[in-house]
Amino acid sequence: MEPFVSQIYFGSLLAGADEAGRGPLAGEVVAAAVILDPNRPIEGLADSKKLSEKKREALFIEIQEKALAYGIASATIEEIDEINILHASMLAMSRAVALLTVLPEHVLIDGNRIPLNLPCPAEAVVKGDARHAAISAASILAKVTRDRDIVQAAKIYPQYGFEKHKGYPTALHLKAIQVHGITPIHRRSFGPVKKILER
Repeated sequence: MEPFVSQIYFGSLLAGADEAGRGPLAGEVVAAAVILDPNRPIEGLADSKKLSEKKREALFIEIQEKALAYGIASATIEEIDEINILHASMLAMSRAVALLTVLPEHVLIDGNRIPLNLPCPAEAVVKGDARHAAISAASILAKVTRDRDIVQAAKIYPQYGFEKHKGYPTALHLKAIQVHGITPIHRRSFGPVKKILER
């Protein structure tokens, strides 16, 4: 896949932003924004979904140590149900950018939409997590944070197997919902959960 190079911004205060957790039936949606330091390159950045858990965890630490700035934020389950997952993802990304301690001059957003209320111009980059290092870094911070959150939830609701499926609608998860009902961390607006609530 072609690496992405902005045709409108040529400086170095460039942030990448991405989210994790649009598809699951449970948990918050988490986003991150990262401004990489050109003087401290990080080897092995890639789309977080393509990396092993061990590699993601190692990069999670390295990104936080070497980046010029990073922010990690989320949108709550209530916000997801109220404004829908797309708008909640955008909200989480704008929150993550707002947490950057260095103000970016330009933001690259993974996907085909740009969140509102960003502090600077932005571009949407389709498959950006595989095409630009800053977006890859953001995708890793977001995914590791979200996975850790859902593994914590597994300790509170052990019968759902969250540590295995991370909240995604697997056969195991759907069966657990049918047997045990829904938890406070389930997204009530999502089809399979809604169906059970409507019974």
